Amino acid sequence: MKLPRRQFLHLAAGVAALPGMSRIARAQTYPNKPVRLVVGFPAGGPTDFVARIIGQSLSERLGQQIIVENRPGAGSNIAAEAVVRSPPDGYTLLLITASNFTNPALYDKLNFNLVEDIAAVAGVMRQPFIMEVNPSFPATTVPEFIAYVKANPGKVNMASSGTGSAPHVAGELFKIMAHVDMVHVPYRGLAPALTDLIGGQVQVLFDTIPTSIEHIRAGKLRPIGVTTATRSAILPDVPSIGEFVPGYEASSYQGVGAPKATPPAIVEKLNREINAALADPQAKARLADLGGTMLSGPPADFGKLIVDETEKWGNVIRAVHIKAE
Repeated sequence: MKLPRRQFLHLAAGVAALPGMSRIARAQTYPNKPVRLVVGFPAGGPTDFVARIIGQSLSERLGQQIIVENRPGAGSNIAAEAVVRSPPDGYTLLLITASNFTNPALYDKLNFNLVEDIAAVAGVMRQPFIMEVNPSFPATTVPEFIAYVKANPGKVNMASSGTGSAPHVAGELFKIMAHVDMVHVPYRGLAPALTDLIGGQVQVLFDTIPTSIEHIRAGKLRPIGVTTATRSAILPDVPSIGEFVPGYEASSYQGVGAPKATPPAIVEKLNREINAALADPQAKARLADLGGTMLSGPPADFGKLIVDETEKWGNVIRAVHIKAE
């Protein structure tokens, strides 16, 4: 039977609209089962804390359990690749950190491209690193520190949580911009680096606020600068390094990403709920205790940050020829 032209066009338009309608329907019913939030670091650390705070708040808002899944290894590349290879349905998400911005330049052969293979969902938080020294070190300010190192080139040891880690590259950027020569001493994590800094075996460390704040309050460490462009609310009397080294800025970040082809409606829904979680007084207070500032905004803002930070730290890593161990 031959259909009239008008009826045929109507049916054809209806068929063409089915994929779009299916995507909208999935977004309207999403989520109808638990969602995994994959973290590239072990449980109990600062990154894991952020994931669990956001996960708890999202669980309450979405009415489904957010399961925080820790998959450490290869500088968080194992976690990132697991998410990239997951179905793009919104049920597997990645907690993106500053390590994801440095890894493309550190590793010669990655099986994925974060910028191309991950859809930015929402920023969560920006945190400063603290430039801290042993209290016996003969410098109490950033200018005094720079003057001392210039007078003693190659004699000051800069600890880090590992070659190519975010604290390491923050220190390398400082070396470049302050024109100082320090010896990098990598450790397997921040805990042993802190132990040796407190013990005087190394002289300076760019550390995260959660891991060092109690040592600072106890007088075991001396903070001389924070790496963000503005001062930290937790350490308001500690100046930013940029006040003395114009243009210097380094931050630790947390945000949420999803596989690239995740439906835009699901991305928008997650973005809306994460932004609402960041505005919730209880979650906001818990995140602020970690020394960060909220990064609420649309997916495009976080997507631009991923691109910009990946380019920035890639340039630093290539300039000083860092390679993952």
